[in-house]
Amino acid sequence: TCVLTNSTLHLIKPMGFTIDDKQVKRAGLDYWSELKLEIHESYEDFMKKYGNERIFLATTHGGVHYDEASFKEGDFIMFGRESSGVPESVHNNHEGIRVPMIKTSTRSLNLSNTVAIIAYE
Repeated sequence: TCVLTNSTLHLIKPMGFTIDDKQVKRAGLDYWSELKLEIHESYEDFMKKYGNERIFLATTHGGVHYDEASFKEGDFIMFGRESSGVPESVHNNHEGIRVPMIKTSTRSLNLSNTVAIIAYE
C-alpha cells in the first residue's frame, strides 16, 4: 500500500517483529525494494523529527470519520499495534480518526484493511 500510494512507512520501536523476518519481506513481494522506509528508535525520537507536522491517529476511539478529516500533503497517519493500539499518552497527543463500522459487536477491522482504506483517502 505504501509503495502504490507513494507514502513513506515509518516504523517506531519497539516493534513486535523484525524487518529481517522472511514473512515481512514476503508480504512486500516484489515491492519491498521500492519501499520508502524510516525506522525510529522510539515515539519520542519520531516526535523530535516530525512533531511539528500534522499527525492523525487511526483508532477505534477516533471522533472523526477518516473521510471527514481535512488531510493535506505531508500529513502523517499513525496506526498502532493491531492487538493493543498505542499507549494512552500517544492518544492524547493526536487527533483521532476512525473507519466507520456498521456492526459494533466486533472490535474492528484488521490493521492492513484499515491502512488500505485510509491511505487511499
